[in-house]
Amino acid sequence: MLLTGGTLARLHPPALARADLRIEGDTIVARGPNLRPTRGEAVEDCRGRFIFPGLVCAHTHMYSALSRGMPSPATAPASFPEMLARVWWKLDQALTEEAIYYSAMVGAVEAVKAGTTTIVDHHASPNAIAGSLEIIREALGVVGVRGVLGYEVTDRGGMRRRDAGLAENDRFLTATRADTQFRGLVGAHASFTLRDSSLAALGDLARYHRTGVHIHVAEAKDDDARTRRAHGTGIVDRLERHGLLNDHAVLAHGVHLSGRELARVRSAGAWLVHNPRSNMNNAVGHAPIETFGERAALGTDGWPADMLAELRFAHFREREHLGLRRAYPAAALLQGGQALASEVFGVPFGTLAPGSAADLVVSDYVPPTPLTAATLPGHLLAGVAPSTFTGVMAAGRWVCRGGTPVNIDVDAVYCRARQLAAALWRRMRG
Repeated sequence: MLLTGGTLARLHPPALARADLRIEGDTIVARGPNLRPTRGEAVEDCRGRFIFPGLVCAHTHMYSALSRGMPSPATAPASFPEMLARVWWKLDQALTEEAIYYSAMVGAVEAVKAGTTTIVDHHASPNAIAGSLEIIREALGVVGVRGVLGYEVTDRGGMRRRDAGLAENDRFLTATRADTQFRGLVGAHASFTLRDSSLAALGDLARYHRTGVHIHVAEAKDDDARTRRAHGTGIVDRLERHGLLNDHAVLAHGVHLSGRELARVRSAGAWLVHNPRSNMNNAVGHAPIETFGERAALGTDGWPADMLAELRFAHFREREHLGLRRAYPAAALLQGGQALASEVFGVPFGTLAPGSAADLVVSDYVPPTPLTAATLPGHLLAGVAPSTFTGVMAAGRWVCRGGTPVNIDVDAVYCRARQLAAALWRRMRG
């Protein structure tokens, strides 16, 4: 395939260039002006269009897709621990295999419509653990997006379920070792729900598969206090002790890490994933992303994987926090997600350079002011939107054209999802 005449963008540091792109299989193989079509090559005229690398959602829970609008618990949660116990832990326990499949399908549909081509999912379904990651893989594969999946190991359901979660991670990591569309991380819920023996098992599994742990860290104010009461030491200390704090680790939230703890996380090279909509919705506080360092990315923590919407929340929340005299380059978080995907899959993402993944978004966005490298961040924040996307490509294949996913009957998927959501809510109440 040859895409001709487009304006190609790198998100951070911002850069623009007009060039053609040649794609073979799932890889960009050539870039330059006036590339000549080869025999049998499909050519798409992208003159007047803006092309940027596919976006990455670096932390989410796709099963939340079936929670939208669900009734509130009889007693409203007064704290984040109560929110977990009365809402989210009831939701994940009520999931069936079919509900897992359709929630992942809905999440993937919303992702590709928003230009997100890679999803890092953190899954939990205590009553349907075995094979759950394969179910998600199947759903994402139908839509066509890439996935980095892990099962959220926890002790809260007992040792049998903990061991089943470890086994599910092990099975999926083995099955996707050489997969170009799916990879795995070792999932873990949060430090306060994991005893030392469980963290040790997670560390052993991560080292065996030469991958990292994907874990919630200091999301709420009392996470560290609960960890210290139960285990006599802090979250970062425990991760270090069990070999889980390294440059493969993906730490979600980090809202209440101290300055000293953040320095240790940065020194270890771990990824920190910011989830502003979730943090604001759960009222857990403001994450100090200006101190996260270069290995920071953007996630949604269960909200739809519209990364441009998430970018705006990150920008405005940070603007409110830092004030008018300081600026944080929020677009760096988008590039961070692409860099994280590059490490997980072993090929470059986010560059549109020869040799990089053929994951991209074509937009017919018409800028009302000059579009240059210097002004690109402003256009991402205030102008570029999914309504302008004419094509989204993942792994060298079009997965969405004109706002419509190309591989599935969206109406049928959403019809079944509504039925399953209603049944899911009944099980939660029961």
